[in-house]
This record gives sequence, structure tokens and C-alpha cells, in this order.
Amino acid sequence: MSQFALPFAWPAVEDERDFCRGEANAAALRHLEHRALWPVMATLLTGPRKSGRSLLGRIFVAKAGATLIDDAERRPEEELFHAWNRAQADRRPLLLIADAPPPAWHIRLPDLKSRIAATPHVAISEPDDALAAALFERLLGQRGLAAAPDVIAYLLPRIERSYVVILRVIDALDQLSLARRSRVTVPLARRALQTIGVIDDS
Repeated sequence: MSQFALPFAWPAVEDERDFCRGEANAAALRHLEHRALWPVMATLLTGPRKSGRSLLGRIFVAKAGATLIDDAERRPEEELFHAWNRAQADRRPLLLIADAPPPAWHIRLPDLKSRIAATPHVAISEPDDALAAALFERLLGQRGLAAAPDVIAYLLPRIERSYVVILRVIDALDQLSLARRSRVTVPLARRALQTIGVIDDS
């Protein structure tokens, strides 16, 4: 399973071990690793909920001394405007995290709109099979559950490629394993999918 990898000049941080690297987040990682190439001292990071975007933001803050504003589209626009200007004046990176970039994120303040338009945007996408498998392995392991490769192979073709769905399946596996005092097996995985309505009980 691949993990978050950064240039050797950057010291490791604890949360780095909790981040799985894959094609879905590779472009965002490359961009953050090379902040010296940014045209302005700010970046907009978007991606689905539960994609690890906030964790990635915290890792970046710890490594780069950056300022992080999460859920940026829900914050006052004047706050974002002043944070963007301050980042340029102080030469301190600003990372904005949002669900989606403009125009999906509607910005009313013209001066902020122009600054966000000049800000690089990188996105995390929904996971592919390799990343989904790595997430199942990592997140189940964090709960003390071991899943054999046949369990993950059973789950992958039956679920939507979504971080939220992966977490729902893991929650169901965790609850069923605890209730039945059972290992995570293919029959348990099938029952988990039935419980959350992914497959029909019949």
C-alpha cells in the first residue's frame, strides 16, 4: 500500500501515516510539494468530502508553515480577501479548501473573485480501485480489523467509488464484526452491503 511521500528535505509529521497516496490525489500532492513554483502564495484545494483533503491541509501547514482555511466557501468573503492579501505580503502560503471551485462556489465580492481566479486550483477526485483497496486496508486496520484480500476483492466491484460510501461500508463491517464477534469475511462483507442497502437482501 502506498503512503504519503514527500521530498527528503521535509521532516515527517505524525498524521502523514494516515494519508494514502493514489492517482486520485497525486496531482494535488505534487502541487503542494512544489510550492516554490506557485504563481501566487495561495492555492485552492477541492475534493469530495472524506477524501482526506483536510488532513492533507494540516500536513501541508505543519511542513510549510502555511495558513489553512477549510470550508472556504462557507467563510466570510472579506476574511478570505484579507487572508489572501496577507499571504502575498508575508510570503506565507495560504491553502484554501472547498467542495468545488468557482463558478460552483459563487463569490460575490469582485476583488475576492479576481484573486481566486488568479489562484492555482488542484483537485482530489474520487478513488480508483487501487486507492479504494488501500483505504479499506488502512481504515479497517485502524479499527483493529483485518480483511483478507478476497474480502476487498469482493467489495470493490459492488460499491460506488466514493469516500463516503467506503466509510459507510467500514462502519457497517465494524458494527457487524463487533456484534457477531466475527472476523471480516466475505459473508460478513455481503451482510454489511445488505445492511446499508448496496445490495438487495433477496
